[in-house]
Amino acid sequence: MSELQNFLIEALLSFTVLTCFASFVLGGLVKGTLGVGLPLLAVPLMSMVIPSPRAIGMVAVPVLLSNLWQMIDGQRIVQGWRRFWPLIGMQLISTILTVRFTLSLDVHEMNEMVAASMLLAVFLMVLKPTFEVAPEREKKASAVVGLLSGLLGGVSSLTGPVIITYLMALKLSREEFIGCISIIYLSSGIPLYAAMLYYGRMNALDLGYSALALIPMALGLYMGKLIRNKMSERGFRLILYIYLILMSIVLLVRN
Repeated sequence: MSELQNFLIEALLSFTVLTCFASFVLGGLVKGTLGVGLPLLAVPLMSMVIPSPRAIGMVAVPVLLSNLWQMIDGQRIVQGWRRFWPLIGMQLISTILTVRFTLSLDVHEMNEMVAASMLLAVFLMVLKPTFEVAPEREKKASAVVGLLSGLLGGVSSLTGPVIITYLMALKLSREEFIGCISIIYLSSGIPLYAAMLYYGRMNALDLGYSALALIPMALGLYMGKLIRNKMSERGFRLILYIYLILMSIVLLVRN
């Protein structure tokens, strides 16, 4: 192998590592600033340099541990489970079935589905929910939301947009929102990553990389706390939406 080939390989590997590192810093930054958004940013950005299934697997440890911490800190574990068990249960079933379906997809098709999920995420997060859910209809609505979020999560790990939109429609207080969404996120993450391990879409190497990703994620979380009071949420969300749209377009046209 020539020196030029060796140089190009090393440069490519360095770029890949730096991109993944930056993805977790940026994802942690968004989560530290807004409280959500780690996989929403990290997965599509890493999918530019590594296969989408590996990118989804690499966010496993940071997603689970960050939401576990938020769930404990929110101190609403029992209340959240009692209120949203239809959502959690339906999400569990649809996630496992969807992960099995994606086994038949190649990397190119997975990238396209992640991109489509990103476009849906942009639409749902930009569209401010104005509908209200009556208390007597909440359990049925939760089951439907669980089905949709499980389908989206099984394909791309991006369950957030559907759940965020629904919880906003319930007019929860800030503390209720954070406590409940962390329970739902954790409940969706465990079956998602367990199914990926079982079906071979994620392996021990991915988990090792995912554990290492805690370092850049923690750095991003710290930076997010520092800028939280210095930047308007509206301005930050505008930048976020532009970024998501660009990532979706690039993913759709690649390969």
